[in-house]
Amino acid sequence: MEIQIETVSSVTDELVSAFERLVPQLSSSSPPPTREHLEHIVGSDSCSLLIARDGEQIVGSLTLVVFPIPTGARAWIEDVVVDSAARGKGVGEALNLRAIEIARAEGAVTVDLTSRPSREAANRLYQRIGFVKRDTNVYRYDLKS
Repeated sequence: MEIQIETVSSVTDELVSAFERLVPQLSSSSPPPTREHLEHIVGSDSCSLLIARDGEQIVGSLTLVVFPIPTGARAWIEDVVVDSAARGKGVGEALNLRAIEIARAEGAVTVDLTSRPSREAANRLYQRIGFVKRDTNVYRYDLKS
């Protein structure tokens, strides 16, 4: 398997279809993004939507957000998903390493992400490539309620 990582520059039918297949593997509570939502992400100056290809097929995705704050540029990785048929083949690692390169090039000094403890393989990957578990509290305010 030779994995190619691309930064998405335009939304295609193939991309929409890939997210319809991948997002349910990431979250059972979130619907796949619409074409319009993907266009919003791709058009955002602070987002880089990365995809992984194995040959012609899209087998994974990652969203990198880099944004300025008073203490410097921050980078955050969100919604990493690798197709179940491609797991364990280096797709997640390739996506994350490319995201780190982009974050560094955009001036971020750190990259953050969160991962559920139940995602054991993903957590091992993050630690193996150099992410360090932080002693912090993560809080969420639900705007839907």
